[in-house]
Amino acid sequence: MYLGITAVDNLVSLLQLPFMQRAIVGAVLMGIVGGLLGCFVTLRSLSFFSHAVGHAALVGVALGVLLQINPTWMLLPFTLVFGVVVLYFIDKTDLASDSILSIVLSGALAIGLILTSFIQGYRGNLMSVLFGDILAIDNTDLVLTLILLVVGAVFLLSTLSQQILLTLNPAVAQVQGIPVQLYRYTFVVLLSLAVAIAIKAVGVLLVNAFLVIPASTAKVMTHHFSRFLIMSVIIGSTTSIVGILASALFKLASGPSIVLVQFIVFILVFGAFKLKIKPT
Repeated sequence: MYLGITAVDNLVSLLQLPFMQRAIVGAVLMGIVGGLLGCFVTLRSLSFFSHAVGHAALVGVALGVLLQINPTWMLLPFTLVFGVVVLYFIDKTDLASDSILSIVLSGALAIGLILTSFIQGYRGNLMSVLFGDILAIDNTDLVLTLILLVVGAVFLLSTLSQQILLTLNPAVAQVQGIPVQLYRYTFVVLLSLAVAIAIKAVGVLLVNAFLVIPASTAKVMTHHFSRFLIMSVIIGSTTSIVGILASALFKLASGPSIVLVQFIVFILVFGAFKLKIKPT
């Protein structure tokens, strides 16, 4: 009992610290972004795409460290260009999209690993980006996340019916005059920037889970699109907060803690809804 009270007191003390408050605000914003974009990622089978962008971001991280530039400022343009170029390659070749993604992912990852070998001395910045540290986010990260959230929400929600049709049947959307290519590339830009921003929270190695797991959990719970969207956003933000609190309470890494909470929630939801296990 005493240990439990002490842990709670320590957590309350942590919540009064500015870096912890920034982390919670960032978790909410990133959770909403991840839940919103993740819905379309899962329905459009883009999970491997976001996985490729996230892992290829190692090149941007390594370049940032080598050039002594804030990795965030290097990640944003790199992931943006990488995502657009990959989508262009997929559109212009006869190869399957997963083949293109495997090729560019392997090449970019190889370049990133080679670049990291040239990094001398302290590699703290590199490690924090690889494995994530949401407790280290600053006001600039919060502003960037908020801007991305506003732009993404305005774009997707203002064209929601068209986005749904594009997701379900791109050919019909094209016939009805919807600018399919413009919407596809715009979404890839948003997705690439979301990956770049979320990397600081959960790291290169886990960023894809941050986008996919909340939306997949919501998809198990409902097939109605509007409820699916809302539940994905709620799951993304709440699991992020719980993950941060758990990491602070048990002194664990923040990025893996967030993804672990999301994974546990997915398992529980899957068990309750698909295996017909009634919660007590």
